[in-house]
Amino acid sequence: MESAENAETAEFLRTLDREGRSLAAAAAEAGPDAKVPTCPQWQVRDLLRHTGSVHRWAAALVAEAHTTPRPPVDPPELDGAELVDWYRDSHRRLVDTLAAAPADLECWTFLPSPRSSPLAFWTRRQAHETTVHRYDAEAASGAAASPIAPDFAVDGIDELLRGFHARSRSRVRSEEPRVLRVRAVDAGADAVWTVRLTSGPPVTVRDAVGEAETELSGPADRLYLALWNRAPVPSVTGDRSLADLWRDLSGI
Repeated sequence: MESAENAETAEFLRTLDREGRSLAAAAAEAGPDAKVPTCPQWQVRDLLRHTGSVHRWAAALVAEAHTTPRPPVDPPELDGAELVDWYRDSHRRLVDTLAAAPADLECWTFLPSPRSSPLAFWTRRQAHETTVHRYDAEAASGAAASPIAPDFAVDGIDELLRGFHARSRSRVRSEEPRVLRVRAVDAGADAVWTVRLTSGPPVTVRDAVGEAETELSGPADRLYLALWNRAPVPSVTGDRSLADLWRDLSGI
């Protein structure tokens, strides 16, 4: 019988496959010179080079079972249709590598994660990486954004809050202790997080614990994009300065 983790990993792989193909299509439609409004410093060529390099880096870590970090892969000096094709090849290489990897894979990972398997970690991480950048590509093309499933969005919020911002490199700090609540209003009672800010890395629990000064809330898909600084926060209640602090310091 397939384990719950294996089933979840298979679903993340399907998401990664779909989102990467959508990213490539939107990038081809937009063209390499198009501005990426969600990442104002980028044009579409930068988006493709970044995401393709990340795909190749992750694929090499998994395929070669590296147990220590390896430097990112430098993108080639390609542009236009050739760059889109390179991205498609990068994405396909990653999907195929993850699909072929053994369930007991041992390799390096970089976030605190409840997932015990590096294969589960990398499949999840790349599914979210690609979904966020697919949204960027669609914004550049002017196309309507593809939907994000609420349960996937909730998982991405959890990865961001309890993974990325649990690391020492998180810049979300406050000299005075502060408490932020995050709530996805359409995803069940457990889709709520309490984030405690101090001069150290944020500490987040998946629960509504104690009083919070500020709550960021909204549908899971919109909240996911907002927390990744791709869209406005749907609803802010309480002290807005804490929401502003998140916006200004939470970029990854």
